[in-house]
Amino acid sequence: MEWSRGLLGFAAGLLISVTTAPVGVSGAVFLLPVQVSVLGVPSPAVTPTNLLYNVVAGPGALLPHWRAGRLGGRLTRLLVAGTVPGVVIGAVIRVFAVPGPRVFRLLVAALLLPLGLWLWLRTVRPAPPSTRDQPSPRATTALALAVGVAGGIYGIGGGSLLGPILVGRGTPVAAVAPAALASTFVTSIVGAATYALLSLAATGDVAPDWLLGLSCGAGGLLGGYLGARLQPHLPETALRLLLSTLATGVGALYAVQTLR
Repeated sequence: MEWSRGLLGFAAGLLISVTTAPVGVSGAVFLLPVQVSVLGVPSPAVTPTNLLYNVVAGPGALLPHWRAGRLGGRLTRLLVAGTVPGVVIGAVIRVFAVPGPRVFRLLVAALLLPLGLWLWLRTVRPAPPSTRDQPSPRATTALALAVGVAGGIYGIGGGSLLGPILVGRGTPVAAVAPAALASTFVTSIVGAATYALLSLAATGDVAPDWLLGLSCGAGGLLGGYLGARLQPHLPETALRLLLSTLATGVGALYAVQTLR
C-alpha cells in the first residue's frame, strides 16, 4: 500500500539523516540502495527522487548551523561553484546516456573504501601538522565539480565524497559539515529543476516519485535537524571516526552489490 511505503520511506530518511548529518552528509548515498532494492523506485526516476529528498530534508540540518552562524563562508562558496554546474551536466548524462548502476557502484566502492580507511588511519595516527595542508581553492572547486556530476547522475548529496577528502586533508569537521550540507541543498534544487525540464523532452521514468521523495525528505528533515544539533557536542575525533566509518560502510555496501 502507498501509505505503508511512504511510512517506510519516512523511517529510512529519519534514521539515515540523524546518523549522517553531524558530519555533513545528507544521507542520500545510503538512501539510494534502499529506494532501488526495498522501495522499488525505477531508474532513472530514483535520481530526481533522491534529489527531492535532499531538497526537503536539507533545511532541517541547515537550521542549527544557520542559527549558530556557521553557514556561508569561503568553503561553501567554493563547493557551490563546483557542484551546481556539475549537477546539470550529470542530469543530462543520466537522462540521455543512462550509465548503468553497476559502474556507479564500482566507482563508489573503489573511492570510498580506501578513502574511509585512510581517514580512519589519519585520525588514529595523525600526520604532523606540517604535512596536513588543506586543498587549494582551485582543487576544492574541481573536486566539487566532479562530485556535482556524480550527484546529477545518481542523486547523491556529495557530502559522503567531499567530507572524507576535505577532513582527511586537514579541514575541521565543524567547517566541512555546514559547507557540504549547504552545497548539497543548493545543488539538489538545481538538479531537481534540471530533471523537471529534461522530463519535457525525454521519455521514460524521468520524473521523481513524489510521494516517496516527500516522505523520505520529511524523515530527513527531522533527522537532519536532530543530527545537526548533536554535532557541536561531539568531539572532533569522534566525528572523524564516524565519517570514516560511514565512508567505509558505503564503499563496502556497494562493493558487495557489485559482486552479486
